[in-house]
Formats: sequence, C-alpha cells, structure tokens
Amino acid sequence: MPQRPARSEVPPETTWDLSELFASDADWAAECSALDEERLAMKAHQGRLASSATALLDCLAAVEALQVRLVRVGSFAHLRLAQDGTAAASQAAQAQVSALHARVAADLSFVDTEILAFPEGLLERFRAEEPGLAAFSRWLDELLAQRPYRLGAEAERVLASLGTVLGAPMLVYNRAKLADMRFAPFVDAAGTTHANSINGFESQYEGHADASVRHAAWASFSEGLKAYQHTCAATFATETQKNVVLARLRGHASTEAYLLQSHEIPQTVYQAILDIIQTSLAPHMQRYARLRCRVLGLPQLRYCDLKAPLDADFNPPVPYDEACALILQALSVMGPEYHTLMQRALSERWVDRADNIGKSSGAFCASPYGVHPYILITWSDTMRNVFTLAHELGHAGHFGLAMRAQRYVNTRPAMPFIEAPSTMNEMLLAEHILARTADPRMRRAVIMQVLGTYHHNFVTHLLEAELQRQVYALVEQGGSLTAALLNERKGQILQRFWGDTLQLDDGARMTWMRQPHYYMGLYPYTYSVGLVASTAAALRVRQEGPVAVGRWLEVLKAGGTQPPLQLLAAAGIDLSTPQPIHDAVAYVGGLIDELETLFA
Repeated sequence: MPQRPARSEVPPETTWDLSELFASDADWAAECSALDEERLAMKAHQGRLASSATALLDCLAAVEALQVRLVRVGSFAHLRLAQDGTAAASQAAQAQVSALHARVAADLSFVDTEILAFPEGLLERFRAEEPGLAAFSRWLDELLAQRPYRLGAEAERVLASLGTVLGAPMLVYNRAKLADMRFAPFVDAAGTTHANSINGFESQYEGHADASVRHAAWASFSEGLKAYQHTCAATFATETQKNVVLARLRGHASTEAYLLQSHEIPQTVYQAILDIIQTSLAPHMQRYARLRCRVLGLPQLRYCDLKAPLDADFNPPVPYDEACALILQALSVMGPEYHTLMQRALSERWVDRADNIGKSSGAFCASPYGVHPYILITWSDTMRNVFTLAHELGHAGHFGLAMRAQRYVNTRPAMPFIEAPSTMNEMLLAEHILARTADPRMRRAVIMQVLGTYHHNFVTHLLEAELQRQVYALVEQGGSLTAALLNERKGQILQRFWGDTLQLDDGARMTWMRQPHYYMGLYPYTYSVGLVASTAAALRVRQEGPVAVGRWLEVLKAGGTQPPLQLLAAAGIDLSTPQPIHDAVAYVGGLIDELETLFA
C-alpha cells in the first residue's frame, strides 16, 4: 500500500522557495523580536494624532510599515504550517505569530480610537493640508464608516488584545483537520488496498472513474469526518456565537450586516446572489445530475458521484509542465505584462505542488507584500488540477500587479472582488481550449471542467453560504448548534437544491466539516460574486478583445482603491442589477445543453 511521503522526502523542485521571505528560521525569529520592539515604539505617536496633519501622516505611515513586516513574518509561519501541519515547530511558530499579531493590534488600537475622536471637520482639514494623506483615503473612509459601531477606547484595546482567543475557532478547526484526522485504508473491488487522506480523497478518489474506489474512499472519508463531528460542531458554534456577540456589542442590526460591512457591498446584492442562483440554477444542475446518473449507468446518483468522470476512457494525464504550457498559451490574451508575471510564477518556485503528510488540503494563493505570491496545490496530473492552478494564478496575477501599482494600504480590495480575477483565468483557459477543438470528447471534457468550476462556486460554496445564513439566524434567535443540527440543516439545503436527483447519505450531510470558510466571515458567497463577474468579463473579452483586456488589467492594478461594485463597473459589469447573475446562470444552462447533445 503506497504511503504519502514526509515533507523532507519530496523533491525540492516541487515545493515553493520560502527563502525569499526569510533565509532561515533564525532570521524569521529575529524579525519577530524586532517587531515586538517596534510595536512598543509606536506608543510615541499615541496622544498626538490630532496635533497636526504631519503627525497623523507620520503615524499612518509607521503603522503601514509595521503591517508590511507583520505580513511577511505571518506569511512565513502560515506557509510553513500549510506545507506540513504535523510539524511541531511550525505549529509553535504559527502560535507565536498569532500572539504577536494580538499584541500589535492591542498596541495600535489607539490609532483608530483617536482618529474617530477628532473634532468635527478636523480630519477633512488635515486631508486638505497634507497631500500625503491622500494615499490613506480609502483606509480613512472605511474607518469613518465604522464610527457608529465603535466601542470605547479601553473596550477596543481589550478586544484587540484578545485576537488570539477570537481566532481560536479557525485554529482549532485547522489543527483537527490537518494534524489529527485520520482515515482508514480502504479496499476496492479488485482487492487493492489504498491509503486515504483529505488530500488524497479530494485530489484523486473523489473523481475516480472506478465506482468501487470512489465509493469505498467515500465511506472511509465519511467515517473519518464522523469521528470529529462533535468537535467541529462545537468549534463552528463558537465561531458563530462570537460573531453574533460582536455584532450586538457594536450595535449592528444583524450579524450579516456586521460581517458584510467590511465587504462594502449592499445586503441586497448578497441576498440576490444567494436567492437567484439557488432558485434559477437548481433546475439546470438537476438536469446535469440526471445526465450523470444515465451516463454513469448508476441506479441512483450519490453525493460521491458528483465528480466522477463521464468519459473515463478519455482521461489523459496532464503532467505539470504540460499544464503550465497550456495555461500560458491561454493567458497570452492578457498581454505581455501579465503573461510575464505568469511565467515567473511557474518557473521560479512560487508554486508548491508536492503531496506529503500534513500538507494543507485544497489550494490557495498567499501574496505577502513586497515579495511575490505563493501558491499551494497538490498535483495529481488531472485536468481539474490545470483549472485549479489557473485559478490560483489569477490571484497571483491580481496581487502581483496590484503590489506593483499600489502601496500596501491600497493593495487588497474588499472580499467580494477577490475571486473575480481567479475565476476569470479559468474562463479564459476554457475559452482557449474550446476555441481550438471540435473533437466531441475533448469538448465534453473541457465543458465538464468548466461545470466543475461553476459547481464549486455556484453550488458547493453557495450552499455553504446558505447554511451560514440559516445558522446565524438560528443563533441570533437563541438557538444552539450541534453536530446533529448542522447535519440536518446541511441535508435539507442539499435536498432542496438537488431534489430527487441525488441520494443523500451521512457523508453528504457532514460536508460542512470540509471547508475552513465558515471561519472567515461571510466568505463563501463571494466565490459566486467572483464567478458572476468573471463570466461577464470573459464574455466581454471574447466580444471586445484588447479593449476589454485593458479595462480588466487596469482594474487589477487598482487593487483596493475602490469598493467592489465600482471596480466591477470600471470593467463594464453592473452588479447593482441582477442581470449579470441571470446571465451567468444562463451560461451554465447553455453548457449543460451542449453536454446533453454531446452525450446523446
């Protein structure tokens, strides 16, 4: 039975190079100590912000410089832990950084408090007097929007100092998932024994062509999750209760309103995303489920069959180097500046693609300011890997360009825009392949990959968002979250969406345990915002060519200088109306129409 290697056993060329962050652990530790001293030096600014525009600018610039360095030490610890969550030293380093962040947040809490206490008109006068404050305009505007919800200075300091405690639910969840969960080996119909893991299941077995492998892996995976369902439910409940309490303390109308404030997006858009997609997309996805059941020759489609290949014989492996070449070809439409950035990412060890014990599941892109983005993925030579890599390169391209064009404080847009550049790359990759082939089998394969993206964002993550909406409403009304309740609610949400096309089991009901997004505010729905936006943007690139590309690149370079809806408007997308949502759903329906024809 093959065993996953330890981190020390994987080839270095398949891993990322973190030396550009810090050359050694000793250098990292020294910087942590220096930051601890630097945060104390920040007290020299306390009590002086209202004295002059220059004093305010000096403080904001010092805060920004400190945050840049914090991001670097935090990224180093986070990436080390992500590459091997079982390493005790990495666990300790992550805890050390978390505590450092809490200390810095507590020592800097005076900045927000003092600015919000300025006499009427003083901040406006400072901004007029000091041109350098223009760089901090977005940050100051966002701060002023919080004024009605701020607590007293001491209360804010105490909350800031509790950062490690308030972040504990996500820490506990990740520690349980990445370091403690174990999944029993399973045996397929041929009598072959397979090792199972989170990464192994999600990257290999979940989409395996052999139903005996897929179903046995699912049984093993579900049992592994079940052993931790009560721990994960308690952690989920703690995160939910924390946000409900904070929303009430700050005087927000609801927890959703509290969590959406930083998104800079109206609740009406959030609600439209959830309601329209669930209602309008369900009939299309139910058609897709019936098609799957027929083509796979199954008496009943199970949740673990949703990612099974429909043409298993047409499943050529895609080695990493071939995938890189294909992605670069597809993204050449974005112009030389973007294309060069993609080449660097793929050739200079920005990507960690190895599979090893303790490695974080899924994929992500981290973008420490002043260095370059880092991408985590577990490579298994599949077309799904190709689309996932293109997705994460979209994040890398976005923040790579934004870091060049903007200073740190203006680099990152609000969360609802974050997933647009990443899913845009997936759309361009699909368009590139489909425009160059009339082969029915290849078109089927690519369309299924595109539908996998829509499934991931418009179904998996959107139904996570629906669960969040329900549990926050429940807890606000005094209800309690348990594993049984979360399983029940998740099952009901899945049943309503899929109707009678899908047979649900305990594993399907426990899928709330698989994602960390519940510990990241209202993150899940933003995937759908991004896909609506990227669908519209990709269609514009097809229709307008370089003109649309130019608009998109300018939006990427704008970073966080505008709210999400304004960024999208600059790209020619009006998300203040529901039309782009309906257009995206219709696009999915068209893909399923073609797939039904190709499988007729």
